Amino acid sequence: MNHTPRIRPVVSCTLLVVSLVAGATACGGPDGHPLSLKPYDAAGTVSFNGPGKGAKADPDTPIEVTAKDDDVTITDVTAVDTEGRHLAGELDADGKRWHSTTSLAAGTRYTVKVTTENGDGAPGSRTYAFGTTSAQKFLKVAFGPQTGTYGVGQPITAELSAPVTGRAARATVERGLQVRSTPAVTGSWYWVDDKTLHYRPKEYWPAGASIDVRSNLKGIKVTDALYGGATKALELRTGDRIEAVTDASEHSMTVLRNGEVINTIPVTTGKPGFDTRNGVKVVLAKEQFVRMRGETVGIAAGSSESYDLPVYWATRVTWSGEYVHAAPWSTGSQGSANVSHGCTGMSTADAQWFFETVREGDIVKVVGSDGETMTPFDNGFGDWNLDWAAWLEGSALHSGAPDTGTDVRTARLRPQV
Repeated sequence: MNHTPRIRPVVSCTLLVVSLVAGATACGGPDGHPLSLKPYDAAGTVSFNGPGKGAKADPDTPIEVTAKDDDVTITDVTAVDTEGRHLAGELDADGKRWHSTTSLAAGTRYTVKVTTENGDGAPGSRTYAFGTTSAQKFLKVAFGPQTGTYGVGQPITAELSAPVTGRAARATVERGLQVRSTPAVTGSWYWVDDKTLHYRPKEYWPAGASIDVRSNLKGIKVTDALYGGATKALELRTGDRIEAVTDASEHSMTVLRNGEVINTIPVTTGKPGFDTRNGVKVVLAKEQFVRMRGETVGIAAGSSESYDLPVYWATRVTWSGEYVHAAPWSTGSQGSANVSHGCTGMSTADAQWFFETVREGDIVKVVGSDGETMTPFDNGFGDWNLDWAAWLEGSALHSGAPDTGTDVRTARLRPQV
């Protein structure tokens, strides 16, 4: 606990010399210092404003410890709940009063340990225990994705059961959502909207990393009427660093594993008017068979651009329907021209190899297209298209998230070829 140090009084011990017998009497403990004495029970010298026996404290009411005797000062106070969390507090400069400076957690028990010192320098101690009332409304958190092994581009998501808008409340939430990676990384949460956060490192996750995600919000006050609820922890691993980089202008995809090229594939991407999105995307899912129809992306049935095709070995990279997939109808253009409606097409054999090589969370990057850049949040995981400075702008703990978020999730499940 933060408090102003005091200068302890010096107590002298006198050596008593008796005729013919020399002896020493210590005025403290075995080593002659008063602080080496066993602490006395300070119950009669301090008071505590906690609830009476059988009662529970209101989490919004600060707790307070006060020295009752003029010659007694409080030297330290620790208040710890059953989750092992320390309650912040402040000790007055004169050592006569300590009080908590943050709200207590709801629905838990606290142990308060008080240490004192009297005018002679002798130590005292007292321990109090009490419970707090339960909250009426809880903020629940659902982490994603599911437990498993993912690519190094996989963001972590946190879906909240209620909106959180104020900057202070958002900061409380972020402090309570803990992400630990081995090897360690520098990362941050980003508020996508009032109920959704994404977490990513500054760079891609390390290959072979172990990631532990958990909430420390249980019982913690988020807003006046909302307290953190219990949350199931999440454990993830990352596999190899797989990156597929498509150069639309060269009609070629280069696939790397841990920085080493393992395949170069001739491809076709979106033709003019249907240009493939530039930027970094993340594998969302793998579907061995998908029926793709032009009407799902706004192409009129019977028009010159209309299609209705069985598609195999389809790796999804956007929710709106962009895939990497087998396109046997365009093998004559693969490696030389862009003729698709936005997807990355390749031979059936190459598409099967790609499908079997990548996993969810792997990186699929497109350069050299005339298309727009992949947006961050409304069509899959485009999180990596924000540079680090822009990412930190979305955090309430760093540059500051806006007080009121905007829901930017407007994705649709529409396949395009």
